[in-house]
Amino acid sequence: MLPFFKKYLYIDLNSQTYRVIPIDEEILKKYGGGKGIGTYLLYTLNPAGVDPFHEDNHLIINVGPAGSAKVWGASRYGIYTKSPLTNCYLDSTSGGHVAKYIDKTGYDAIVIRGKSEKPVFIEINDREVLFHDAGELWGKDTHFTEDAIKELSKRKECGACVIGPAAENLVRFALLKNDYWRSIGRGGVGAVFGSKKLKGVVFYGDAERPIGDSEKIEYLYKKYLKESKDSAEVQKYRKWGTPAGVPVLNKIGAFPTEYWHKGVLEGWENITEVKMQEILDVKPKACDRCFIACGKLSKTKAGSKYPDLVVEGPEYETFYAFGGLCKIADVEDILYLNDLCDKLGMDTMTSGNIVAFTFEASRLKKIDEKFEYGNVEHAAEILRRIAYRDGIGDILANGIVYASKQFGLEDIAIHVKGLEPAGYDPRALPGTALGYATSPRGACHLRSGFYKAELSGVSDPNRTEGKAKEVVDWENWFCTYDTLIICRFYRYAYFWDEITEIFQALYGDDGITKEQLEEMSNRIITLAKQFNIRENPDRISELEKLPRRFFEEPLENGKVMNEAVFRKMLKEYYELRGWDENGVPKSVDV
Repeated sequence: MLPFFKKYLYIDLNSQTYRVIPIDEEILKKYGGGKGIGTYLLYTLNPAGVDPFHEDNHLIINVGPAGSAKVWGASRYGIYTKSPLTNCYLDSTSGGHVAKYIDKTGYDAIVIRGKSEKPVFIEINDREVLFHDAGELWGKDTHFTEDAIKELSKRKECGACVIGPAAENLVRFALLKNDYWRSIGRGGVGAVFGSKKLKGVVFYGDAERPIGDSEKIEYLYKKYLKESKDSAEVQKYRKWGTPAGVPVLNKIGAFPTEYWHKGVLEGWENITEVKMQEILDVKPKACDRCFIACGKLSKTKAGSKYPDLVVEGPEYETFYAFGGLCKIADVEDILYLNDLCDKLGMDTMTSGNIVAFTFEASRLKKIDEKFEYGNVEHAAEILRRIAYRDGIGDILANGIVYASKQFGLEDIAIHVKGLEPAGYDPRALPGTALGYATSPRGACHLRSGFYKAELSGVSDPNRTEGKAKEVVDWENWFCTYDTLIICRFYRYAYFWDEITEIFQALYGDDGITKEQLEEMSNRIITLAKQFNIRENPDRISELEKLPRRFFEEPLENGKVMNEAVFRKMLKEYYELRGWDENGVPKSVDV
């Protein structure tokens, strides 16, 4: 029994109509759910070369075959579209408590095309789709909007995802929010919503996804809880969360600082996980079906300069982006900027990079405005001007590629395909550098997750021989996570054997092998690469290109990337994927 509904919902915003379309069983077997079927539908439904803001750029929302089943970490949903920031493939996932409600609508994917003439929000259940006027919500922040559309749906049990003002104004790195603080959309998913005048979506229903072996799923649910909930890694995440990475990266000199000029932030001790819990009132917060509880619900204490400010975070990536790159070494200031980005609906990682880039442009006198590193009010002003496309914000809202051209600073801009890297400087972590280059959505740390391998010593960061094979293996491993759509942090519980076991239980097929899952992952990753080639035929040689500064500008500890070594790793990567020397797939199995 396949764990699928074998159908998807197709919504047309132009006519405010919808229809249900069957999915061939063979397609589901080839691609699985989640990222697999999402990538397949995006590739087959999107016209080649379509502009990301055109009505024919589809938005595809789904959960994986784990759905609402008793699988630890299956709290995430995914979205797939063409990125308005990179003009490439875009997939993103978010946690919280929405995934189970999407699953209950009874579809393997929800596909949205078209553009509404007026602001609208959609209500989706397993029986119908309702279209509601959102005129009074247009311009409202994400927190207000989420509360409002849930209340208007008149459903006690439901999930919702929404956009804020930045997405309405087509900021190309605007994102989608759910459960107030959970984010989806590095690369501009929110902007695609905004282009369609889609303010948000509410999900609920009573559908039940079939499960191949429910008894085995129940057994595994208990087994993994017993085996992993008290492990050292889980305890660390539950107590400290991702900010525990701040001292780790600073101590090895790989904490991106001062717009990628340095690897150590002066005063980093003031933004550690320990300092965060000294200054703020912090409580662990878990997503649905999670025993890790890595989230940190943080509130300012009495006497704070930001009274009664509550944020789930900041996460490590927000500390790196606003703390390191912008040189703001103050926990409360970073919490404040985090909250501003959340309510406006902007990606904190790209936002922090763009603010730091603006500080650097000001330092180099490439712009007239005076903005200074370390100045939180300057950072906040830039963020607001971006969200409302005010003055220089209108340039910055189009992303790093466009802004760097306007300022004559293309040589210093740090990105891959137009998306900025995460907070792990690749000059110190060569496998992470390869993962940044090969990620189909741009410089993403999560598609291979290889920073963890190098930081933990699983893969020696001083060794490059065999590194490409390791990166391919991690990419394939995590692609299975995204096919199920489960949380990356369950990497401590689910290695290849465990992931295979979960697939077998969901499918009711003990014959599923690791090798079959590897083949499926390679098929999905190859199709995403082919999408990028199809959409960017004149940029093929640049799709895995890293910034020159990583090869030419050493960190304080002398670490710098060797270009010949990188190109050797990339060549090996292409061979392992079955692509030619230019990174073009030799065959694409659609």
